[in-house]
Amino acid sequence: MSVSQLQHTSSDPVFFAILEGNWNLIPPAFGRHKRSRKATGDAIVDAMLEIAAASKMRAAAIMRTEERFTISKCIRILDEMQGVDQAVYLFALDLFENPSAREIFISLKSERRLAWMQGKFRASTSSAA
Repeated sequence: MSVSQLQHTSSDPVFFAILEGNWNLIPPAFGRHKRSRKATGDAIVDAMLEIAAASKMRAAAIMRTEERFTISKCIRILDEMQGVDQAVYLFALDLFENPSAREIFISLKSERRLAWMQGKFRASTSSAA
C-alpha cells in the first residue's frame, strides 16, 4: 500500500473501526452480512426436508424396481414356458433367489429365457463335477 493510499484510508471511519475491532461501526454494505439465527435454522430445515424428500423418492424407485422382478412373477413366467424339464425347473427356483438373476430372466425375450436357464444349469452342473 502506498503512502497516499494509507493516508486516504486512515481518514476513513471504516478503517478505524477495523483497526479498533469495533465491528458494529462497519456498515452492512461493507461486505459483512449477518444472517439471523432464524434464517440459518430455516435454511437447515429446508435442506433437511429436501434430503428427506429425495430419500423417499429413491426408496419408492427401488420398491418399484423390486416389484417388477419378484420371485412370484418369475415362477408365473416359468410355469407358462414349454419344454422346461424338472431339473432345470428346480434349478431355476433356486436361481430366482438372486435379484440379478430375476431381473435378467424377466428382461429377456421369452424365446431366450429357456436357453439362458439351460446354460446356467449346465454351468452349475459342470462346475460341481
